[in-house]
Amino acid sequence: MDYVSALVPPIVMAAFFIALVVTIVKTQGGANKAKEDAAVDAVIARAEAAQQPRK
Repeated sequence: MDYVSALVPPIVMAAFFIALVVTIVKTQGGANKAKEDAAVDAVIARAEAAQQPRK
């Protein structure tokens, strides 16, 4: 019976990890993709502008 108690935590962790990956894959794209991409582009542009030396 010790082998069952030794295997349960890794199996539970694997199930949660698989569920996390499935959730991430399912939420990629969709209706909000353009809005999310625009938000990321704005943050990157703001960061790049802040790094440029001012004259």
